[in-house]
Amino acid sequence: MARIIRLTKLWRGWVRSESPRRSVLSWSSPDKAGLIILCFLIAIISSSHLLQVPDIRPGMPAPKDEFAPKDALVQYKVPQTQKEKNSIKSPIFVQVIDINQSKLLKDKLQENLKELELFSNQSDADRIGPVNLNEEEQNWLLKRNKTNKKYWNNEVNLAAERMLSQGLVSSIGFEQLREASSLQLVKLGDKKDPSRNLGSKLIAKTFHGRSNLRKDSTLQGLLEDTINKTIPPIQVKKGDIITKKGEKIKPEEYFVLEHFKLVKKSPRPLAFFGTFSEALASCWVLLLIMRRERPCLQARHGFLALGLILIAQVIAQTSKILIGFPISPLAILVPPTLLLAQGLGSTISLTWLAITSLIWQIPINGLGEGKLIVAWFVSALMALQVGRIRSRAQLLQITFLLPFGGLLGEWFFLRGRDISNSSDELVYEAIVLGSMLMLTILLIPILESTFELITRARLMELADHERPLLRRLSLEAPGTFEHTLRICGLAEEGARTIGADVDLIRTGALYHDVGKLHAPEWFIENQTTDENPHEKMNNPIASTQILQAHVDEGLKLAKKHRLPKPIADFIPEHQGTLKMGYFLHKAKTIDPLIKEELFRYKGPIPRSRETAILMLADGCEAALRALDPKTNDNEAIRTVRSVIETRQLDGQLKESSLTRAEVELVIRAFVRVWRRMRHNRIAYPISTRNK
Repeated sequence: MARIIRLTKLWRGWVRSESPRRSVLSWSSPDKAGLIILCFLIAIISSSHLLQVPDIRPGMPAPKDEFAPKDALVQYKVPQTQKEKNSIKSPIFVQVIDINQSKLLKDKLQENLKELELFSNQSDADRIGPVNLNEEEQNWLLKRNKTNKKYWNNEVNLAAERMLSQGLVSSIGFEQLREASSLQLVKLGDKKDPSRNLGSKLIAKTFHGRSNLRKDSTLQGLLEDTINKTIPPIQVKKGDIITKKGEKIKPEEYFVLEHFKLVKKSPRPLAFFGTFSEALASCWVLLLIMRRERPCLQARHGFLALGLILIAQVIAQTSKILIGFPISPLAILVPPTLLLAQGLGSTISLTWLAITSLIWQIPINGLGEGKLIVAWFVSALMALQVGRIRSRAQLLQITFLLPFGGLLGEWFFLRGRDISNSSDELVYEAIVLGSMLMLTILLIPILESTFELITRARLMELADHERPLLRRLSLEAPGTFEHTLRICGLAEEGARTIGADVDLIRTGALYHDVGKLHAPEWFIENQTTDENPHEKMNNPIASTQILQAHVDEGLKLAKKHRLPKPIADFIPEHQGTLKMGYFLHKAKTIDPLIKEELFRYKGPIPRSRETAILMLADGCEAALRALDPKTNDNEAIRTVRSVIETRQLDGQLKESSLTRAEVELVIRAFVRVWRRMRHNRIAYPISTRNK
């Protein structure tokens, strides 16, 4: 009989597929319940618009005859959404005179007048002019005097000025433009007069295919408001027929139906269930990928990712109500992507971006599909780049360069296709985007402590040796501090070799032994005399408790100084559950039956590659330092391998996800660092005077 695989087992197996030996941090029942509720809330908001869908719309055949239930004056308004504008009537836009373009056209006319003046010279009669001249026009041009020339130029300029003040359309034909300019030159004589004919041809040639108009979104809004106010109300009497069965519904009729609440709205169960299931499954996939990418992520990180999806949807749907116009997708997608890339990594940030885009339920007709594509592209670049940034200055630069580059991309690629994409809108979008990015940058330090995020910039700040806790360690326990620096070199090289997080292991190594500050003289690296307090006390169990106390006190200091949890984890995990061999041997000489568990650290054992590498570096540092400088590499490798195999056999690496190949690479990395540290120096001769 076939065995059915449980869903829970399938989930855990897939989560552990990347790191089979690494334990997945379990979440509490209240956290799981909260995440489930948040997923359902996102799914409901994404599909709520399908619960009330009108059964009819303008342009559809009327299902039945509808009669007015009572007398009413219905104030008709022009539809405001872009979708309604496209389905009901053509969009309204306002054009105004562009002063700069008018000036360019005037300058072009003056150039043509100067070129035409060259025909006044008999020797240049064969010159190609700005317009084609017939024989009558050439004779008139050559015979005119200065007075006639000045008068003619003034009339041509005045005619051009009047035409420009009325506005030019680039699509008007040449003959129509010539006829219009001829009407402006009636003072020059009848229509067949060469001076009038030449002037009309010159103006038409200069203005043809050009326009001095530009769109004005402000006046467009005022015009729409004026139209809405000036449209007379629709007078409806009781019993009037609003729609007839089978006839197409007009916009005005649909508006009257809505006024009397005769437009029935019904849910779309299948569409609602499909959209709801899609959003719910997307949230589940996001949590699944987060758990697989980082098994030790806490539940609060899931709350952060899902909460950002919810906030993005709410802002996008309510932006027009709050500020009067819909916010660009660039301002909605980029800030959360920036935050997640900094705190949780590029992979999780890209996953969030893909899922948020997938369940995007906001109509994009008014925003333009191109804007949404540009926003996705810029957000993806942001996720890839921000995950590698290691300073606040670099973060600030890329935060402004990429999004505003996206705004320029919108302006360049979409200005010819999107009517609503005016320069004024781009200015508004730039202001909103800049404000939201600045708010995100200001909130990152707060969210780091609230959700226990750890960014590259935060790691670099914590690794500063002038931090109060590290400065105190260097002054009160200088031997421990030097030991820490040596371990840092080993651990960094080991992490770099296998592709682990170098910044994390460097910072964690600096703080792993801060607990020794509670009693630095009890540790041999800080003792300046031959007296050892452990020998004087002669109590192995008490000495064991002192060694364990350096872990417990370290965790207290980490909490006091608000170190992030990934950094604090290095304090207990670098010791794991190792045996305190010296004191165990000493105790067995006194009582052979004493329990070994009394002489082990409390753990936990390393649960990540970084803490495991630090444990290995801590164990190998003393062994490598004890080697003779003349020791060859093979002997050093055997020494390091023996130390590491001891910890492997003791079960200290079984949850770290380190493979055998990675362990071998770490061994050779440690030896390379040892070779750099223990190189031979030249013996310099000392003169008799110096002696």
